[in-house]
Amino acid sequence: MMDLDMDADFDRPSNPLDLFERLAALNDWTFDRDSDDELSVSVTGGWSEYHVAITWLAEVEALHIACAFDLKVPERRRGEVLQLVGLVNEQLWLGHFDLWSSEGVVMYRHALLLSGGAEATDEQAAALIKSAIDACERYYQAFQFVVWAGKTAKEGLEGAMLETAGEA
Repeated sequence: MMDLDMDADFDRPSNPLDLFERLAALNDWTFDRDSDDELSVSVTGGWSEYHVAITWLAEVEALHIACAFDLKVPERRRGEVLQLVGLVNEQLWLGHFDLWSSEGVVMYRHALLLSGGAEATDEQAAALIKSAIDACERYYQAFQFVVWAGKTAKEGLEGAMLETAGEA
């Protein structure tokens, strides 16, 4: 492992989570500031209520976002869901999905590195949350198809990739 000497200690003028708390308040999202380093936000999407956790990781100077939806994966479907996670992750440019094994929950994760005392902008905070919600909205049905309809990972992904025109 590479050993880099980085003795600089940066004082941040504000807590990076303050941006996300303001964003949640402006959008009338329910939120809770669990600690100085963690914020929980609930966002209603088209398919589900999304549970977003934003964590400031001071030791690596990064904002981590984790977005989960209400879908508990039964043990018997976890292998197929893991295959789906791999297929979905091949489609993503930002972030990735995981299956949180201890909870059996599918989760989108991403991070914003703020090394050297960099400050996140309002636009970056909004983009981080938007990319998480958009990814969950885009692939929610694929996970539903695999978990509840017994579809294969490939079938689940194909079903989610269909573009619909108009509204019924």
